[in-house]
Amino acid sequence: MGDEQNIPEIELIIKASTIDGRRKGACLFCQEYFMDLYLLAELKTIALKITTVDMLKPPADFRSNFDSTPPPILIDAGVAVLENEKIERHIMKSVPGGHNLFVQDKEVASIIENVYSKFKLMLIKKDDASKNSLVSQLTKINTHLEEKGYRFLTGETLCCFDCELMPKLQHIRVAGGHFADFTIPTHL
Repeated sequence: MGDEQNIPEIELIIKASTIDGRRKGACLFCQEYFMDLYLLAELKTIALKITTVDMLKPPADFRSNFDSTPPPILIDAGVAVLENEKIERHIMKSVPGGHNLFVQDKEVASIIENVYSKFKLMLIKKDDASKNSLVSQLTKINTHLEEKGYRFLTGETLCCFDCELMPKLQHIRVAGGHFADFTIPTHL
């Protein structure tokens, strides 16, 4: 029990769902940082508190504390970290165990970097060429996993790249199916 008192509490304020204003919303950055921090909480290096904010009706204390800054917002030892790049840097450098999530792998970074831009283009164009381009990018990711024999992008444990990619894949699965009649091929 003494060890648990030494574990820092990290609060992550994320956008709430537009459906009910309470559950976790569809913000990619909120989902990515939630996954990063949840992994660290599972490893018991931090205690994680998640607060959802309905951005259509933000509470008065949220507006007074953060003005018009949208989530994600990370709070560590009473200090708010407001920008995405600063949140990522803070997790990497200041949150216990965070440095383990942020591996350097240029090959993986280049494989996943265009997935979402190709998805957004497909949503706009809704044509076979843009769908094929997205499938080609997803195939590169699948091929990487098969060739390396890894369970995750850089090895047998989740890392920052997995936490970045998985919310994007969920958006592709849900929004792609709804708005563009796109389904991720089952062989991928």
